[in-house]
Amino acid sequence: MPQEYRLILKNVDQPGYTVDIDSYLRVRGYEGLRKALTLPAKSLPDGKSVSAPEQIREEVKISGLRGRGGAGFSCGLKWSFVDRKSGKPIYLICNADESEPGTFKDRQIIHKDPHQLLEGMIISCFANDVHLAYIYIRGEFPDGARILNRALAEARAKNFLGKNILGSGYDLEIYVHRGAGAYICGEETGLIESLEGKRPYPRIKPPYFPAILGLYMSPTIVNNVETLCAVKHIVQMGGAEFAKLGTPNNTGTRIVSISGHVKKSGYYEVEVGKATIGQMINDFAGGLLEGRKLKAVIPGGSSAKVFKAGEKFKLKRKGSDGKDIEQEVDMLDLPYDFDSLMAAGSMSGSGAIIVLDDSTDIVEALANISEFYAHESCGQCTPCREGSLWMSKALHRLTHSEGRKQDADYLIRIADNIPGGRTICAFGEACSWPVQSFVRKFKDEFEAKGAANEAKTANIGAGPTAEMKLAATPHS
Repeated sequence: MPQEYRLILKNVDQPGYTVDIDSYLRVRGYEGLRKALTLPAKSLPDGKSVSAPEQIREEVKISGLRGRGGAGFSCGLKWSFVDRKSGKPIYLICNADESEPGTFKDRQIIHKDPHQLLEGMIISCFANDVHLAYIYIRGEFPDGARILNRALAEARAKNFLGKNILGSGYDLEIYVHRGAGAYICGEETGLIESLEGKRPYPRIKPPYFPAILGLYMSPTIVNNVETLCAVKHIVQMGGAEFAKLGTPNNTGTRIVSISGHVKKSGYYEVEVGKATIGQMINDFAGGLLEGRKLKAVIPGGSSAKVFKAGEKFKLKRKGSDGKDIEQEVDMLDLPYDFDSLMAAGSMSGSGAIIVLDDSTDIVEALANISEFYAHESCGQCTPCREGSLWMSKALHRLTHSEGRKQDADYLIRIADNIPGGRTICAFGEACSWPVQSFVRKFKDEFEAKGAANEAKTANIGAGPTAEMKLAATPHS
């Protein structure tokens, strides 16, 4: 049985541990920052030297740290893209806009160990020559914003923030900016637009890659809360040691939120890839509720494609001779890491597992998800703005006895025409992937619901409205 490996959550929930700076200092808090600021320049054989910031950036690359916000992109590589020759200031933004349904990991850090986040941010800013940074926090986290502002004041009072930090000559200021409750602000360029005081319409990439043209059209780094916390540990333990945690290409630890029909919903920190989906559900979350059977699992937050219980996947694995061999793997035996879930057709996303048992009405579940995405679309791109609403309306009909059997095909047709480069940001995929996967894997339930709706309508003698006929009619 795999065990939790608490690295970032080491002190969280411990008796007597509080959010104040004195409590953090008692557990060697800010020692990583002291180490970073006092790193001597390293001399190379060719006579050149490597500065402390450059050494930290290299350690982050060596660590193999991948972003914990959703995409799983290499943190070190992301930092390497920053335009350091433009002459413009470089900004860093902590993305604390945790809005993906099913996800509740970052708020644990903010509410219970805010100074760890601040230390990770300050080190990251020092490594990238950043002198002004922001924490963009979800509007629905008022307590989190207050906790962070108190932590910032404590850090300034101890000279961990502000002018000439710890006598190093390095200056940095960090501000908390509260969002207004928009899911789209979790997308980094939408977040930047919001931070600038504008409507959060995501920007087209290219040319508006944040590393080049970000906040105020200057180079900008946007990292997730958990990602920034990991930087502190990389500096303290070294990139190579951090890379020993987890599995190849999936290094370090991951905080996973588990919710739904399990006995012990909660957040669990594990080495990436060292536990399977089945172990996460059964060993950590206590298994399903008594008398229930597994029906489906959403592995990475509500936008991830759903897995059906009993699904099998053919994945490539390294054999004893080092060659790739193809193996058939049951869904519950999939390692919970970035690459395995992607190879199986879904993603680990924001690290949120949502468990659905056999009591779940799949049509109702998808209707709930689709209503959320229809509400949260920023409206900038036509396929997303119109498609998310059409899908939500069709599912509303199905769950309110007004659907048609052919609504299943209608939903797939809409969902297939939203992603694939038709929208500016990934929201198009986020709203369509659940529909594509739910309907394709549970099509019989959608058709049965629609057929029952038709039968009910026929029994009461009322035909479908003109609008319903038009919506359900296949078009070439």
